[in-house]
Amino acid sequence: MKGEVTSTTVLNKKKKWNEESKAGLLFVLPPIIGFFLFTAIPFVFSIYASFTSWDSMTDLTSLFRMDEIDRQYFYIGLKNYIELFTDVDFWKALFNTFFYMIGIPIGMLWAFALAASFNKTIPGVKAFRVIYYIPVVSSIVAVSLLWKWLYNGDFGLLNQFLKWAFNIKGPNWLENPKTVKPAIMAMTIWRGVGATALLYLGGLQNLPKSYFEAAVLDGASGFRIFRSITWPLMKPISFFIVVTGIINGAQMIVEPQIMAPTGGTDYSAGTIVFYIWQKAFGPADAKGFACAAAWVLAIIIFIVTAVQFKLSSSNDNYLE
Repeated sequence: MKGEVTSTTVLNKKKKWNEESKAGLLFVLPPIIGFFLFTAIPFVFSIYASFTSWDSMTDLTSLFRMDEIDRQYFYIGLKNYIELFTDVDFWKALFNTFFYMIGIPIGMLWAFALAASFNKTIPGVKAFRVIYYIPVVSSIVAVSLLWKWLYNGDFGLLNQFLKWAFNIKGPNWLENPKTVKPAIMAMTIWRGVGATALLYLGGLQNLPKSYFEAAVLDGASGFRIFRSITWPLMKPISFFIVVTGIINGAQMIVEPQIMAPTGGTDYSAGTIVFYIWQKAFGPADAKGFACAAAWVLAIIIFIVTAVQFKLSSSNDNYLE
């Protein structure tokens, strides 16, 4: 009798487990399918496509029906990579991309100053927090169009202000190779400073007060407290901001696409992702070439991020 009860209990548990496992599988199946369809398979195919002359005229299903001659014509080996590294516009786009990243430390300093101000109990501080965060949640297309109008060489507000205040005729900011990159960089700094300030504000509000109390008792000056306690304890947040800033900056496309649709005069504004987009969906229609450029960008991002992690791990003691 006891054996029958035990076997019945085991069967019930097994049946229940099967029912629960089926229900759980149904829940996790959609994201798994989505991952393979939209991430894993395109990821693997992009590696193969970077060695081919793939364009929009090539039916992907025909790849499996190609004869040997067509396959040899389609598969071109390292030709895309060789052509990429000999393309002047690619190096200009790469330089422009890293030039825009100069705004990362500038934005960090500005954001930290804002966070220090927001951390004080002054009237209206919450309203200022909201005001500075509005550009972050605003449409990047709308913000880019707004700044494009601001930079207009004929009737833009910036040139009108220069004329009114200093009697200076401003340049056409977005068509001048010398001013287009600083102009776009200024817009990206302004747009992202609110989010960075919010991160720093959260860090400042969670700093242990005992460190500061001990420093004051020892007679440390305000600058000494900032240099030896406040800023070092902000290093993990600064590291996160730098890494995400580099990754996001390397993928910047909307700003130059809106403000300098052709990549700027002498390709002085186009980023590497803008370059990839032009090659993949522009007149060139070179999607295989674009895949090669995308993989070069991915390797660059990986190397830069790995260096950042290495530098961070070598200095784990934040306080001096």
